[in-house]
Amino acid sequence: MGTASTRLPEGRYGRSSDERADRKLRIAGSVLGAALLALVGYFAYHYVAQNEISAQVITFKASDDAVQVHLEVHKDSGASGYCTLRSQSADGAEVGRADFRFTGSATRIDKVVTLRTTAEGTTAELLGCHTD
Repeated sequence: MGTASTRLPEGRYGRSSDERADRKLRIAGSVLGAALLALVGYFAYHYVAQNEISAQVITFKASDDAVQVHLEVHKDSGASGYCTLRSQSADGAEVGRADFRFTGSATRIDKVVTLRTTAEGTTAELLGCHTD
């Protein structure tokens, strides 16, 4: 006796429901992947293109009521903005915070700024720089 085949003849009844579902999943995955790639590209562009001022703390010296901070700033020519610094005490409490402005046509600025504190600060931390 022969065994009866449970498969449908190829090409006679169109695509199976599994093939249609696989195709829909591939299309949905491609659309979501393209959207995610566009979103990442958008944020990367705005982070790089809009960040016209960057800085770093070179060194700092703390005293009882102030912290002297040597700050190196890189910016686009003609860009103006500010950098925010803060200092913390040994127990982690914030004892000082201030914004320092940078303007002019220079693209690199080396400056020692004084951050006034309410108690002896043990750190000088750059929180970020922003354009006006």
